Amino acid sequence: MKLIVAIVKPEKLDVIRQALMAAGVAHMTVSRATGHGKLDEAELYRGVEFVPDLTPKVRLEIAVAREMVETTINAIVGSARSHGERGDGKIFVLPLEQCVRIRTGEQGPDAL
Repeated sequence: MKLIVAIVKPEKLDVIRQALMAAGVAHMTVSRATGHGKLDEAELYRGVEFVPDLTPKVRLEIAVAREMVETTINAIVGSARSHGERGDGKIFVLPLEQCVRIRTGEQGPDAL
């Protein structure tokens, strides 16, 4: 099992969710986040040029079976990527040691 953490632009959330659902990924946790990348250059955000401080982002956390990692990554990249703009985000893939469904007590991949 793996935990995929994606930090993306908030305005891409709906498109990303649709792409993930189409890829067979229906469960995720979404939270608000702020962050920044390079600070030495002005960026364009929603049509306004500024030197970034902390930019609004969305954090997706998705627990998947190993065989769904590439499918999940491809769905996120394909739907979150802009046409060469900075700030599209990052995806991190972490090992997931255990998963427990609280309601039923199921553990491991069956709990995903």
